[in-house]
Amino acid sequence: MSSHPPLLTPAGAPPHAWNFFRTGGLDQVALTTAADLRALGQLDPKLWVALSCPVKGLELDEKTLALIDADGDGRIRAPELIAAVQWTAERLKDPASLLRGADSLPLAAINDATPEGRVILAAAQQILAGLGQAGATDLPAAATADLSKIFTASALNGDGVIPVEATADPAVQALIRDILACRGGITDRTGETGVTAAKADEFFQELAAYVAWVEEGAGRELAELGAATGAACAALRAVRAKVDDYFARGRLAAFDPRALAALNRPESDYLAIAAQELPPTAAAVAGFPLARIEAGRPLPLLEGVNPAWAGALATLQAAVVAPLLGAGQTTLTEAQWHGLTARFAAYEAWLGRPAGASVALLGLARARELLAGHGRAALADLLAQDLALAPEFRALSAVDRLVRYHRDLRALLCNFVNFADFYSRDHRAIFQAGTLFVDSRSCELCLRVDDPAAHAALASSSKAYIAYVDCRRASGETMKIAACVTQGDSDFLVTGRNGLFYDRQGRDWDATITKIIDNPISLRQAFWSPYKKFVRMLEEQVAKRAAAADAEASSRLASTAETAANADRTKPAPKKIDIGTVAALGVAVGAIGGALATLATGLAKLAPWQLPLVLVAAMLFISLPAVVIAWLKLRQRTLGPILDANGWAINGRVRINLPFGTALTQRAALPPGASRSLKDPYAEKKGGRRTLLVAVLCLLALLGLARFLGCWPFASPAGTEAEAPAGETMN
Repeated sequence: MSSHPPLLTPAGAPPHAWNFFRTGGLDQVALTTAADLRALGQLDPKLWVALSCPVKGLELDEKTLALIDADGDGRIRAPELIAAVQWTAERLKDPASLLRGADSLPLAAINDATPEGRVILAAAQQILAGLGQAGATDLPAAATADLSKIFTASALNGDGVIPVEATADPAVQALIRDILACRGGITDRTGETGVTAAKADEFFQELAAYVAWVEEGAGRELAELGAATGAACAALRAVRAKVDDYFARGRLAAFDPRALAALNRPESDYLAIAAQELPPTAAAVAGFPLARIEAGRPLPLLEGVNPAWAGALATLQAAVVAPLLGAGQTTLTEAQWHGLTARFAAYEAWLGRPAGASVALLGLARARELLAGHGRAALADLLAQDLALAPEFRALSAVDRLVRYHRDLRALLCNFVNFADFYSRDHRAIFQAGTLFVDSRSCELCLRVDDPAAHAALASSSKAYIAYVDCRRASGETMKIAACVTQGDSDFLVTGRNGLFYDRQGRDWDATITKIIDNPISLRQAFWSPYKKFVRMLEEQVAKRAAAADAEASSRLASTAETAANADRTKPAPKKIDIGTVAALGVAVGAIGGALATLATGLAKLAPWQLPLVLVAAMLFISLPAVVIAWLKLRQRTLGPILDANGWAINGRVRINLPFGTALTQRAALPPGASRSLKDPYAEKKGGRRTLLVAVLCLLALLGLARFLGCWPFASPAGTEAEAPAGETMN
C-alpha cells in the first residue's frame, strides 16, 4: 500500500511519462512542458530534490512565497507548490509559458475561456487603464507590486473593513473610533485599521448588555439608597471581614470569660508596638480587633475604635448606618449588622455578574446615545457597499497572484522539484545570496544564516570547507553568510581575514571571517599539504633554535661583561677541553656524513633515467595517503546538510563533486589577451640559488626517508656494499 502524502493528484488522471536528466551525479526530473506541470501532483515525492523550504532568506520575492505558503507557517511544502502550479495552469492558455519566468504577463496568455480567466483579464485591463496604458498587451509585474496604491483610490475596497476615513459623517466616524477603542480593529488592504461587521455586532451587543445591567442595578429592589447605593455597598464591603471578626470574638468571650485576655491580644504585643514611633493612623495595629472585646458588647463606630480602622468605620456610619438606622446610631449590635448586610445582598450579587465590561469606559450616557442613534444603520450601509465591491477587488488580487506566479514559479520549481538552477551556469539558485571575494578567489556558494553556531552543528557533516562571514555596510545593515570554498587551498583563510561580499542586488558589504569548518578543498591542496607541514615544522624548529641561540648569546655577553668588570679580582682558570662533547660531535658529524655518502653512492649507481622515477616514487609515498583521504572526503561533499541547517528539507543527495566545485569557486587568473612583464625591480637577487638549494635539500631528505623506510625502488648491485672490518669500533 502506498504511503505517499496527500499530494494534489487529479482523480483518474493517466500516468505521466517523465523525463529525467543527470547533473552532478544526481538524477533530476525535467520540467519542460505543460503536461509536466499539470502532472506534478503525480510525481513520487521521493524523486523531488527538496520537500520544503523556508519563506525567508531566499533570493525570491517574499510576497510571492507568502502567497504560496497557504497555511502561513513560514514554510513551503510540496502540496502547496503543487496547488500554486495547478492554480496558475488553470488560468493560462499554455501553462508552459510560466517556465520562462518572464517579468511581464501577456494578456493574450490569460485563459479567457473560463469565468476565472475572464475576470482576471478584465481586471488586468482595468489596472493598465488606471496606469494610462489602456492599449498595452503585457502587464508588468511592477504594475501590481503594490496593490495598496490601487486600493487607496477608494476608501471602500471590498475587504469588509471600514476605516474611519471611509465616511465623512462625524457621528459615524466617532462610532468607528469607539468600536476600535473598545473592541479593537482589523488592518485592511491599504494598511489602515478599521472595523468589520462582526466587530460592530459584538460592540452593539455589549452596549445593550451594559445598559441593561446598569438599569437593573438602578432598580428599587436592588438600590436601597438610590444613587448612593454603590458608595454604601463599598463602605460595607471595606469593613465586612473585620466586623465579622469582632462579633465572633465577642461570642467566644461569652462562651468562656477566660479567653477574654487572649481575644484582646496580650500585653506583649502592645509592648512591641509601643517601642516604635507610631504614625497618626496607627497602621501597626491594623491586625488588632476593631474595639475592646467584651461579651455581648455592641461595636462602637466613632469612639474607642482601633485607630487603623477609625476612618473606615466612620464612613460606614455615615454612608450606611445613618441613612438606614438614623444619624444618632453610633453603635451596631450583631443583629443590626446582619440586617444591614442582608439589605445589600442583592446589590452585591448584581455587582458580581457585570455585563458589557468592554464598553463600560464609554459611560452610560454615551452607550444610550449610540443605541438610540443612526450610526449603526449608517455603518451597516457602508459595510454592504464595501462587500459589493469584493468581487472586483478579489479580481485585482488574483491578477497580482497570477503575475507573480508567472514570474517566480519557474525559479521555485527549478530550486525545489529539481536543482537545475544550482547546477546551471546561466542561473543562480535562490539560496545563493551572492559572491564573496577573499584570498584571490571568488566563492559563489554563499548562503544567509541567522546563527552560525547552530548552522555549523549540522553543516559540518557536509564535508565542505565552510567559512562563516559577518557582513556589514556603512548604513548599519548587517548580515551573516556561510561561504563554501571549493577550489584552491586554505593556507591564508584564517579567522579575522577580511574580504568583500557582493549580494544579488550588486551591493557591496565589508566581510570578515569569524568561524571556519575545516575540510579538504582540493586534491592539489592535499598533495602538497605534507610538504607544507614539513616546511612549517622546519621553520618552527629554526625559529626555536634561533631564539635559544639568541638567549645563549645574550647570556654569554652578560657573563663576559661581568668577567671583564671583575678581571682584577679573579684569575682566569685554564680552559679545559670537554672530551665527551668533542666525541659526541664527531659521532654526529660522522653519522650525518655516512648517511649522505651512502645516499650519494646509491644515487650514483642508478642510471640517469631512474633518478626522476625515484623522486616521483618518494613524492607519491609521502603525498598519496593525504590525497586518498582528501579524495574520499571530497566524494562525500554535499549541499544537503548546509541547506538543512537553514530550514530546508533536502530529499536528494545534492553532491558537489570536483568538477562542479571548481565552477563554484573561481581562482584569480589573468584575462585572455593580457600581457605580463616578468621583470621585477625588487626581486631577490639570490632567490634562484636559494630555491635550488631548498629543492636539492628536499630531494635528499625525501630519498633518505625512502631508503630508511625500506621503500628504495632499486636494489644495489651484489657485492658493492662496503662492510665494516670485523672488530672495528668507533670510540
